[in-house]
Amino acid sequence: GWPAYKDGEKPPVLKPSSIVYVGLRDVDKEEREAIKSLNIKYYSMYDIDRLGIGAVMEKALEHLLKDDPSRPLHLSYDIDAVDPGQAPATGTTVRGGLTYREAHFVAERVASSGNLASADLVELNPTLSDDVGAEETVDLGLQILTSMMGKSII
Repeated sequence: GWPAYKDGEKPPVLKPSSIVYVGLRDVDKEEREAIKSLNIKYYSMYDIDRLGIGAVMEKALEHLLKDDPSRPLHLSYDIDAVDPGQAPATGTTVRGGLTYREAHFVAERVASSGNLASADLVELNPTLSDDVGAEETVDLGLQILTSMMGKSII
């Protein structure tokens, strides 16, 4: 099996309480059912519009750190959470995503928590856009990665 575990041994599993989705806007039926049945915390674009990205990120971090304020966090950043006007080179281009500043704020806020231990940036595919769109998306992705590493305005 993958990976190789002894008979009866269970592979490590991420607890649903250790997951928070930020910026959801195009969720298919199966994903919606899984999020609800597993009681995964989420903040849709509606929540971001209503509360603001600052409040959403505070609530997300509060949820993740409530049991252990020093626990390490992993940020899996899906570039298609960003509006396709800012990041067109991705597989799922749905209007109404994060703005340029909101996209940075997510990374900046997790980095400033002091708990960010690892991160990845996914769904960036330069072949899915023209040269200008590919360059814009790659540039934004690189900027988001530097924000994850602690780059801030001041």
